[in-house]
This record gives sequence, C-alpha cells and structure tokens, in this order.
Amino acid sequence: MDCVAFDDAMIKVGITGVNGRMGTALVQACHLRDDVQLVSATVRAESDLAGTDAGRIAGVARQGIPAEENLRDDVEVVIDFTLPDATLSHVQWCRRHGKRIVIGTTGFDTTQRSEIEAAAADIPIVLAPNMSVGVNLCFRLVELAARTVGESSDIEIIEAHHRHKADSPSGTALGLGEKVAGALGRDLDES
Repeated sequence: MDCVAFDDAMIKVGITGVNGRMGTALVQACHLRDDVQLVSATVRAESDLAGTDAGRIAGVARQGIPAEENLRDDVEVVIDFTLPDATLSHVQWCRRHGKRIVIGTTGFDTTQRSEIEAAAADIPIVLAPNMSVGVNLCFRLVELAARTVGESSDIEIIEAHHRHKADSPSGTALGLGEKVAGALGRDLDES
C-alpha cells in the first residue's frame, strides 16, 4: 500500500472509548501535540460520561469535544483501543466513510481478523497487538531466535499483566506466538 499523506499539517483524530485506560492516555497525548487535533471522542451510548468534555474525562484542559456515541465526519484518522466488537463497528464506519484507522485492540478471533483484513483492501489500517517500540523489537528478536534454535528447543511464552487486563492471553503474547510459529513454518492455532 502506498504511503498516505495528509492535506495539511494538522491531523484530525477521533478517539474511541475515551473513558478507557488507553482512550484517556490518547486524549492526553493529543493535548500535548501541535500537529494533532482531537475532533471526535466516543463512549458507549449508555455511559454516564456521554456529553462530558473529552479533556475533562482525561484530566486535561477542556478540549471542546464532548464524548458522544458516534464518530464525527470530519475525522481523518480513528484511533481505537476498545474491544473487538466495538472495533469492528469502527472499522466498518471507517470503511463506509473512507477514513484511516489505527487499531490497538486485541482479542480478535479468526473471523474478526478476516473482516479487518478485508477492510484493509479499501482503507489504510494499522493493526498491532502492541504499539511499543520495545515490544516490536522483541517480536523481531523472538522471530530470529526461533529460526536460530529451530526444532532443537521448545519455546514457551509466559506472561503477567495487571488484573484489569481484558484479554488473556494478551495480544502481545499471541503476537510473540505468531512470530515463533511463522519462523518455524507452523500454524499457531495448530501448535
């Protein structure tokens, strides 16, 4: 896929699930940037925070953007770290409206991943189980290690995370497993 350029220096961002851990962090990050403008923020329709300013939810200055159920049309890029079903709804919205989406949500099943892959034929999508530079370096190193040791060793992934983690195994652990399986020519689901 070709590199996508933006019309001007300011990227208009929509953040889904602004009341969640990552949603709050993303609003805070937007607040610190001069080249990113928060133009849309969502929460579930039944949320007590519906209508509340996204900045207030995130503990930063007012953003002038109320948390709403739906994304606004002037969004250029949606950033989604919600739950699989919500993310798929956001992907469908982006596909209908020709918008870009960055997905940090994990826990997708095979059918859901196929839906995202199909949408990627029409719109730019970044999907990563972990956005950390260090973890992505670790993915590469694990892949190299698996190729090096090959079938001569068993590779096991053990993880620990905070008690509020929604998916287990985590997307990061599954990503590591996919790298190992790929390097060994195996299917992770059959390993």
